[in-house]
Formats: sequence, structure tokens, C-alpha cells
Amino acid sequence: MLKLTPILLAVLYGLAMYRFSVWRTKRELDQRSSELADPRLMALTRRLAEALGVARVPVHIYEIAPVNGLAAPDGRIFITRGFYQKYTEGAVTAEEMASVIGHELGHVALGHSRRRMIDFSGQNAIRVVLATVLGRFLPGIGVYLAGFLTSMLAARLSRQDEYEADEYASALLVKAGIGTGPQKSLFEKLEHLTGMAGGAPAWLMSHPKTSERIAAITRNESRWGVPTAKI
Repeated sequence: MLKLTPILLAVLYGLAMYRFSVWRTKRELDQRSSELADPRLMALTRRLAEALGVARVPVHIYEIAPVNGLAAPDGRIFITRGFYQKYTEGAVTAEEMASVIGHELGHVALGHSRRRMIDFSGQNAIRVVLATVLGRFLPGIGVYLAGFLTSMLAARLSRQDEYEADEYASALLVKAGIGTGPQKSLFEKLEHLTGMAGGAPAWLMSHPKTSERIAAITRNESRWGVPTAKI
């Protein structure tokens, strides 16, 4: 039992940190966001809502500069001010913004926030075990190697979440009559929009490569028997 104590502590620490992160994120979003009021985007969110069979899909603008979309742990959907500004400048179309909203809805519907709580706790436990074992054989670098291996695992799990959210968004966009074309065209623009061209190797990135995401969407189109959208 004593040998398990560090692992249990690591899991408890992960749970505590997740809860704190949820509280801090909610407070930040509450203070720095407002509900979307753009008529064109609201018309598209109504189409997404109809496809989902719900009354509405509330989307909020989060007042930060980076280009991003996110699904909060409480299920709310947010588009950053930086992303919305790209839309108002004409760099991103309304339909492409709808594809972002669909993607974030996928994260909510598929329970990725809850799953990440479990993943985060488990990864802390794995890090402790690896650091203990590797530290015996590789004194001085075992702890760093354990952190590196755990980060690789976390990145792989995150990439899988992104593929699943992409697939959900594709199906929703098709059902809403918007199609997957905007989803693909946005991916083509995304690296330039976010300033992330090049960057870390795919096996360390939390998001898959753009080309791989587009290829996955095309495979889904073929599997579903819908026309392949052109970029």
C-alpha cells in the first residue's frame, strides 16, 4: 500500500488541478466574453441547431487576440476575438466559422472535457511511475525522460480527440446543408492564420497535421457516400 501512495497522490493531484482549472477557466470566460450577435453567423448557428434538433446553439466571443475556438468544460462554445476579427476582415468566411463551431460542438458532444480529466489524472500517475523506474536506471535524466514520454502520450490522445471532433463537425455540416468544403478550406488557411506554419513534429503536436485532417474528412465523405467537397 505504501508503494501505491505516490501514484494515488499523483491521481488526486491531477483531479484537484483539473477542478481548479475548470473554476479558473469559468471565471475567466464569464468576465471576458459576451454572446455572439453577428446576424450572418447566428443564421448559420440556427441551421446547426436545427440539424441537432435543439432550440439554439449559443456561441460567445472570448476577448483575447489569439485565433482559436474552444469548448469550455461546462459545454459552452467560444470563438476568440482574434478569430472573429479574421472573419470581419474577410480572411475567414461565415461558413468556415460555422465549421469551427461544429468542431467545438463535437468536443462537447463526445465528452472530451470529461475524458481529459481522466487522462490528465492518469498521465500524472504514469509520470510518477516512469520517473521512479527510469530514475533508478538513468539517474539525473530519468525524470526528464518520463516527462517527455508522458507528453508524447498526451499529444497522441489530444490528436485523437481532434480527429473525432472533425468527424462530428463534418457530419453536422453535411446535415445542416453547409457541407465540408468550408471545413477543408479553413484547414488550408489555419496555419497562416495562427502563425503556426512549420512548428513541432506531428507526433509532439496536440493537433494533427492539416493535410492529415483534410485526408480524414475526404475518407469520411467517401464512406458516407456524399460528394467530395472541393477546396
